[in-house]
Amino acid sequence: MTPFGEKLRAMRTERGIAQKEMAAALGVSPAYLSALEHGRRGVPNWATVQKIIGFFNVIWDEAEELEALAARSDPRVTVNTAGLSPSATALANRMALQIGALGEDDIARIVALLDEIDQKSASRSSSRSLTSQP
Repeated sequence: MTPFGEKLRAMRTERGIAQKEMAAALGVSPAYLSALEHGRRGVPNWATVQKIIGFFNVIWDEAEELEALAARSDPRVTVNTAGLSPSATALANRMALQIGALGEDDIARIVALLDEIDQKSASRSSSRSLTSQP
C-alpha cells in the first residue's frame, strides 16, 4: 500500500463509503480504485487527485496533504545515480534489494536520518543565501 492509498482508504472508510460508490462518483472503475488503494497502480494524475479532493470536499491543508501524498506514492520508484559516486550507486542498489526486508523500526530510523540530512542541507542553504546578500 502507498501513503496515498492508505490515506484514501482511511478517508473512504471513515465516511462509510463503498469503493463501488466512490468509483462511480469519480468516473473510474472499482478495480482501478482498489488498485490505487492497495498500491498496485502508479501515482494518480492531477485530474484524478482533484476529483478525489472534490469528492471528499476537503480544503486547504487536507487537500495539499492529499496532493503531496500522491506525489510521494509511486510504488515503482526509479533512482537515477548517473553522475553520482560509486558508493551512491551501491547504496541505491542495496536499498532496492533490501527494502522488502526492512521492519517499520528500521524504516523509521532511515527516515529520521534522511530528515536530519534535509535539515542540515536547508540550514546550509539559508546560511549561504544570507551571506551572499549585499
